[in-house]
Amino acid sequence: MRRPELLLPAGNLEKLRTALLYGADAVYVGVPGLSLRSTSAEMSLGDLATGVSEAHGQRVKVYAALNTFARNTDLEQTRLLIPALIETGVDALILSDPGMIRLIRQIAPQLTLHLSTQANTMNIEAVRFWQDQGIRRIILARELTLREVGEISKAAPGMELEIFIHGAMCMSYSGRCYLSAWRNRKSANQGDCTQPCRWEYLLTEATRPHDPLILEEDERFSYLLSSKDLCLIEYLPDVLAAGITSVKIEGRMKSSYYVTVVTRTYRQALDELTSHKEVYHCNPQWLDELKKISHRGYTTGFAFSKEKITETSPEIKNIQTHEPAGIVLGYDDVHKRILVEIRNYLKAGDVVELLLPRDIVRVNTQRLFNNNGDVVLQAHAGNKIFLDLPCPAPQGALLRKKMK
Repeated sequence: MRRPELLLPAGNLEKLRTALLYGADAVYVGVPGLSLRSTSAEMSLGDLATGVSEAHGQRVKVYAALNTFARNTDLEQTRLLIPALIETGVDALILSDPGMIRLIRQIAPQLTLHLSTQANTMNIEAVRFWQDQGIRRIILARELTLREVGEISKAAPGMELEIFIHGAMCMSYSGRCYLSAWRNRKSANQGDCTQPCRWEYLLTEATRPHDPLILEEDERFSYLLSSKDLCLIEYLPDVLAAGITSVKIEGRMKSSYYVTVVTRTYRQALDELTSHKEVYHCNPQWLDELKKISHRGYTTGFAFSKEKITETSPEIKNIQTHEPAGIVLGYDDVHKRILVEIRNYLKAGDVVELLLPRDIVRVNTQRLFNNNGDVVLQAHAGNKIFLDLPCPAPQGALLRKKMK
């Protein structure tokens, strides 16, 4: 079975390095001001150049998103930015706007272009149209079933196809949402989504404003606009059978802990599937791992005709059982201890696990050591401490603890 590319989000340099450590084949990053995400999930050109260099050193590709719906001022910014992007060595640009595609084709015809899911490509003729424009890869619309994806793949064998297999689902068509712009004057189509779909709403009929329709059997609110998160790890054989080139994880604004868990989990699952296709089954531990990150309940979305986006309910507004405890900075060979930068409050005796690419190791927290070698009882976010560990751990590896 052909091994698909595992494509991970990298909202900053730390998350890019996390994805590399845990097994990504490629990462996608945001370009300042043009990537449909807030500045907190965009890389500076300096960090991008560093990230590309480190990724290429591990034979991992980097794709840069410029998938905003451009205004005239964005075109001028793009003209100035493209030479600098070429210098970073990114492997492809992700675009959605036809004007941006035409402009970049004129400035740098050698650049590889991918078409964003926001272009909502849903049929073979649309694929052929974009193929004529020089597009190398299309991230297909999320509204397609896997059967429809397979039909497109068979009809366009020369086009690389990519689909999302995990992460948050937008309530609007292919993510093209106007709700944030309407409610808060912040356009989701230009990177400023405030996620008003996550708010609580009551549905009323115009002639009966004081008689709201409660869509859940609950005295509070309906979450009709707020979908569960996509998760297709149980259906990876169906995904690969559809003939796609790349499987994509959503989440440039998610945490390094999220990137850690989804990367290592899907890496293990895909390796198992491509190596043992005939006897493959979804390991229950993989599902258990994915339930330890923040999520809103899971759905298969549009992958199968029997299920569409499934709304959440007030009880599953946000689920998270574990949180990051710290990041490994180094190893003390003499004392057999890892140096950790703390991310959330930690006290002696807390149950902490070290997440390695293949294994999960229980870490002894009975003794926390400061830089002077003194035992301390607790550590706060930003503190650096040492923890006993008999074997070295890679720099950047994440430790987590169970939330109370």
